[in-house]
Amino acid sequence: MTLLSIRNEDGSETLGIKTATGIIDVRQAAALTGVDAPLTLDRLLQDGRGPDLGRLIAAFDASDRAKAALRPEAGLHYGRLFRNPGKILCVGLNYRRHAEEVGMAIPKTPILFSKFNNALAPHNAAVELPPRDLSYKIDYEVELVVVIGRAARNVSEADALDHVAGYCTGNDLSARDLQLERGSQWLLGKTLDGFAPIGPYFVSADQIENPNNLRLETRLNGELRQSSNTNDFIFNCQQVISYISRHWTLEAGDIIFTGTPQGVIQGLPADRQAWLKAGDKVVCSVEKLGELAVTMA
Repeated sequence: MTLLSIRNEDGSETLGIKTATGIIDVRQAAALTGVDAPLTLDRLLQDGRGPDLGRLIAAFDASDRAKAALRPEAGLHYGRLFRNPGKILCVGLNYRRHAEEVGMAIPKTPILFSKFNNALAPHNAAVELPPRDLSYKIDYEVELVVVIGRAARNVSEADALDHVAGYCTGNDLSARDLQLERGSQWLLGKTLDGFAPIGPYFVSADQIENPNNLRLETRLNGELRQSSNTNDFIFNCQQVISYISRHWTLEAGDIIFTGTPQGVIQGLPADRQAWLKAGDKVVCSVEKLGELAVTMA
């Protein structure tokens, strides 16, 4: 199943289901069929309402009247896939060639940090740059995002993927001067408003055979900047989930940014480091998960 978030004219954000013939507007389909269904991805995952969504799809398929809830994706305004996840966790330096390009040692255990919900942004968002006197070294990072589907505590690597609901494309936007030059505040440099775009799709885990073998790319104003594969992970998805679950409980709806490959601005020679500026368009893609675009503003 492939899901997305629709931003409605009234400013609300509701769930959509991607099909071969268009997008099922879950809010409208629920009203037309009388089925009580979750209206956001947060509620679907955190409240365990997968069966309710299944009932809605069955009712939609059986009702000609409900077909009025089918919308073309072209021209759709995308909302935030997630609005209130319990945790936004991130893994730093998790690709070998990325660690090499920035001159840092290969970590022996996963490096973890977090972002807050203020950083969440949708596909096609205009992400506002901070005032230049606060930060100007803004960088992109394409990442595979893992979405937890059920609680995980002390899980083994062998069982870790059983706790995954699905995957998304993410961009771990980073203020390198705040992150690395002003007291090494990784949190401060990683969680400015809008600095965690995710989307456009949530793709259920059953559609991804191996998350540790997916191509991922970043294009800046059409120029290819990052091109790699998750098979360059230092710690693969199973290892990351298992490691985190030994330290605290992962809950349904938690999301994990799994790290970025080589090709970031930070990894370039100093005389070639042209940091993101207003008007720049950054397009990140992960194989089978879609392209996530943002424009810096």
